[in-house]
Amino acid sequence: MPKIVHAADFHLDSAFGGLPTDKARERRRESRELADRLADLVRAEEAEIVLLAGDLFDGERVFPETLERLKAALASMGCPVFIAPGNHDPYTPHSPYAATDWPENVHIFRSEAIESVLLPDFACVVHGAAFTSPERTSPPLAGFSAPEDGRTHLLCLHGDAGAPSSPYGPILREHLSASGACYAALGHVHQYSGVLQDGDTCWAYPGCPEGRGFDELGDKGVLAGTVDREGAALAFMPLCRRRYWILEADVTDASPREALESVMPETAEQDICRIIFTGEAEEAEIDLPALESAYREKFYALELRDKTRPAQALWARAGEDTLRGLFLQEMKGRYDAAPSEEAREEIALAVRFGLAAMEGRDIG
Repeated sequence: MPKIVHAADFHLDSAFGGLPTDKARERRRESRELADRLADLVRAEEAEIVLLAGDLFDGERVFPETLERLKAALASMGCPVFIAPGNHDPYTPHSPYAATDWPENVHIFRSEAIESVLLPDFACVVHGAAFTSPERTSPPLAGFSAPEDGRTHLLCLHGDAGAPSSPYGPILREHLSASGACYAALGHVHQYSGVLQDGDTCWAYPGCPEGRGFDELGDKGVLAGTVDREGAALAFMPLCRRRYWILEADVTDASPREALESVMPETAEQDICRIIFTGEAEEAEIDLPALESAYREKFYALELRDKTRPAQALWARAGEDTLRGLFLQEMKGRYDAAPSEEAREEIALAVRFGLAAMEGRDIG
């Protein structure tokens, strides 16, 4: 019953292009700490095998300090480490995997064909394969079946489970079921999948261990626990330093400041937040630049968006025998007939700009 740690999709040296330049530079430095935090976890959990299922790097070009720090961290784990290169960091003659010496405890799969490595101390066999280019359309598990020899068989693969037409190593569910493996440690999907099962084979995506944008929200981490022929007892272990959040702040019965503060997380100073104002607002548009300026120092990074709709009291003035009333009457008709929420948002914004122009106001 080997104790394992399963991680994937570090994407080291990512650009973090959605952040200001100084924060992006800082996040690239911080991402290099991921390997050290993983090594600390491996030692704390007394893991016996580490499975790294690809995309450790964001591309073939890697900063030397990133590579050296990763190698040092892997060497410090003191147990066998297996790497299955993915579509972002395929094994090629020019990849970091081929261009440098790796610690003795690290095994890198180098071929698209399944390779098997026996670990006699654990009565365990680790099977894995590599991407050798940015795409792979052939299913990596086609025709593979581990022998029934009483050992614990583990798979370490980068690929797209349940997507037969994927260009990124399609892993068919029926191939997982027929693999004879006790556990398949997968990489590619950046969201934790939970531990799933096909036939007698358990499998999971741990997700990425550090979010890089608003499509990778909340806690990010790795999996740790035990695996044998009876199943996988794995727990999700948060590893990220910072989190991305998308939060909605309802201004219907509150000022924008009150609404913002009501949803501001306790970890705001270390996290990246997008706050979307919703609900009914008065005719003046929310002053997003002023709010961002006032609260910028309370967040690691802050992005504000206005998705409010005009307050019902505003439409009540559509009956006025004035230019304003005629304008509101026309816009109310368009608002009610709008085919989508996106169209209503555009009309609401037009109402605010129109009223501001009539009254000589600057709404920013």
